Amino acid sequence: MRYFLEIAYNGAKYCGWQKQPDAKTVQQEIEYFLSTVLRQDVTTMGAGRTDTGVHARQMFLHFDVSKSISIPNFLYKANSFLPPDISVLNYYEVLDDHHARFNAIAREYEYYVSVVKDPFSIDSAYYLKNFPDINLMNEAASSLLTYSDFQSFSKVRTEVKTFNCNVTKAEWILNGNMLIFTISADRFLRNMVRSIVGTLLEVGSGKITIEDFHNIIASKNRSNAGISVPAHGLYLTKVIYPETVSLQPIKTS
Repeated sequence: MRYFLEIAYNGAKYCGWQKQPDAKTVQQEIEYFLSTVLRQDVTTMGAGRTDTGVHARQMFLHFDVSKSISIPNFLYKANSFLPPDISVLNYYEVLDDHHARFNAIAREYEYYVSVVKDPFSIDSAYYLKNFPDINLMNEAASSLLTYSDFQSFSKVRTEVKTFNCNVTKAEWILNGNMLIFTISADRFLRNMVRSIVGTLLEVGSGKITIEDFHNIIASKNRSNAGISVPAHGLYLTKVIYPETVSLQPIKTS
């Protein structure tokens, strides 16, 4: 039987989502919990990968078990077992061919930039000393929706068949002293969001022009883009599935 698990986590102490040798990862913690509680070896597949230090307000994963989960208060036990920086939000029984990664049709990220020196957001947002031009950044960001090839914002050494992504939303808002960049797409390349944010901040600071921004994308050369901003300001906030993937939370006593 196949289940989806919906989780959230603070990625500060983890080397990303994906399990790897000699490193503490979120997937490793989840699989240890499931294998222990369900008393069988459990392997998971996540909806995507987050890098070291990146957070998730919503992440889905799937796993297969030999029989249905019939553990009373499963969510309570999950959140009692797991470390404080990982939370299980819900779990769902799905069809055997439903896939957490391949069935996802869109993902959304947010990046947080603090425009004041705030000791309470030092580990959750990127502090920017000079306030950028948000209108210029939004003008540049909106142009992302007109492109498909984002090689200029991809990690150089990465094994992908295509650099094409369909970006459907890219905008900045100011909420108090926090600048928040939201971007949605059908898929993302490694390091893509952080390098886009770094380049947009260069637009907002006047280091490069809107025309420069377009030329950077057209160049398909990562070295032409801006810096990759720190991981601690990045959050995976939403994973979207089609209606054919019915996610109805399981009610337990």
